[in-house]
Amino acid sequence: MITVKGVLHIYKKEIRQYLVSPVAYVVISIFLFISAFFFFFMYTFFLRNQATMRLFFSLLPIFFCFVIPAITMHLFSEEINLGSYEMLLTMPVSFLDIIFGKFMAALTLTAIFLLPTTSFAIFISFLGKLDWGPVIGGYFGALLMGAAFCAIGLLVSSLTKKQIVALLLGWLICFAFWVFDKAIIFMPLPQFIMGFLQYIGADVHFQNIAKGIIDTRDVIYFVSLTFLALYGTKLIMEEKK
Repeated sequence: MITVKGVLHIYKKEIRQYLVSPVAYVVISIFLFISAFFFFFMYTFFLRNQATMRLFFSLLPIFFCFVIPAITMHLFSEEINLGSYEMLLTMPVSFLDIIFGKFMAALTLTAIFLLPTTSFAIFISFLGKLDWGPVIGGYFGALLMGAAFCAIGLLVSSLTKKQIVALLLGWLICFAFWVFDKAIIFMPLPQFIMGFLQYIGADVHFQNIAKGIIDTRDVIYFVSLTFLALYGTKLIMEEKK
């Protein structure tokens, strides 16, 4: 059973660890630098003369594939390695409290490093007439995709006590979800099977939302993926106990 008090206790604990860890600041700094560099320079933003955030949102999924596993790799693996997870179980919190508290902390950090990128949209709005619908949709989709990738990172972290292994597995799985719908076009499969497999890919759902089109099928996809990853984490940690 989930309790608000238990979730908040774990959430505050994880947020404090993020704030005192240099890893979070390094990851945020690298993310902001690379996203700004690719958006404004590598994609020749100023030469295109278009007031749009479409290029940024087209790059965001691949950035998430690398950044989010880096901020989730320690959530369980570090505690399992140090033996502090056993101490955590002696506290008046349930498995679900621990999982949701850690998940919400990772999602909060994801929202924090997304927040400065809103300055891109504000800057662009001064250069031309920016359509805010796709921008709002893009950030909404980014939070949904971020939640799914955070849940996957949490699941991977529960599988191993080595953070580097959790990081590499997180990269591999998130990248697979990003590239899946692009890779199947090279497979000689029946159309109905390709349609089903394409639905599994995360990028196509995110790009739909980033266009400002909120389709319940895309929202359900990310919510379901998040739920399945969190549920898998619960089963694994219960087994480890």
